Parts: sequence; C-alpha cells; structure tokens
Amino acid sequence: MRWNKHSQLEGAHAFLSPSSYHWINYDETRLEHRYKTLQAAKEGMEQHRYAAVAIAERVVHDNETTTLGMYINQCIQYRMSPEQMLFYSPNCFGTADAISFRYKRLRISDLKTGETKTSEHQLEVYAALFCLEYGFDPYDLREIELRIYQDGRCRVYLANPKFITFIMEKIITFDKKLNTLREEVTK
Repeated sequence: MRWNKHSQLEGAHAFLSPSSYHWINYDETRLEHRYKTLQAAKEGMEQHRYAAVAIAERVVHDNETTTLGMYINQCIQYRMSPEQMLFYSPNCFGTADAISFRYKRLRISDLKTGETKTSEHQLEVYAALFCLEYGFDPYDLREIELRIYQDGRCRVYLANPKFITFIMEKIITFDKKLNTLREEVTK
C-alpha cells in the first residue's frame, strides 16, 4: 500500500478526531456548543499570549475597563513576571499567569477568559509551589495576595498561611506516593 502523506497536518488534531470520539454521541446542538467552547478556549490562549508579551515588555494597555486591560496594567504596576513556571517535581508543577515577590509579599494573578466559575484554589497551589521551590515558610511571608481577573472584575484573596502549608504537605506526601507507585510498576 502506498499511503498518502499529510505532512502539513503533523501535530494537529481534528475536531472530529478518532481519539476524541465522544462527538459520535453528539447532536447538532451539542456539536455547536463544543465548537464554540473550543473557539473561546483558543481566544483565551491568544489573550494570554498577548498579555504575557505586554507585561514582559511593560506596554500599558489603553483600556483598563476591560478584564484584559485591567490585568495587564495591574501586573505591570506590581512589576510581575508573566507565565512563570513553578516546579516542585515532575509530578507537580505549573505556570502562573503572573507572579511577583517583593519585600516578603507574594502576589499571584490569574487571567480567566472563560465563563466557568473560578476558585482561588488554583492560585493557592501556585503559592505552595512557590514556597516549596524557593524554600519559604508561608508564615514568614508578609502577605500572599491572590488575584483572579474575570468578567471585568478583579477578585482579591489573601491566602491563609495555614492552608498553604497544608497544600505544601499534601504535595510532598502525594509526590512520594506517586514515586512509590511508579517504582512498583517498573519492577
């Protein structure tokens, strides 16, 4: 058999992909909803890319009444670093949208472009990862300020050091357990 080559599609994924076969159970309404959801996710990724460049280059956004403008300008104001990887182990790491640490004040900001209900827990995990990676005790920090930007608003949370410590302990415990499970599988 002489197979057709589709080199232009390498690394791409089709919407009606065999590996994401759940669409075979959709009706047209569900198909439309899923398509619009994925398009919104792509738009969100583009907004994150744009924001990261603007923050890194300190380019102030001209419209601070939008979620994106507010996020960019406040991240610049607080001298935050965009898209910062925080790493504990291959089992636990993630990229904070924006982060800064000055004068024992940790700030972590997250840009949410979707309509999904959000929680500060994601940012609390980032705070725990920061403390683990850089060797800080959450109780020694002056403040851990977490910000979620969504729907034209900025919600600010002050993290509880006790809960950040709890997350840190859970990361350490679960990381050890995952490593043990991995070793058992390879024996």
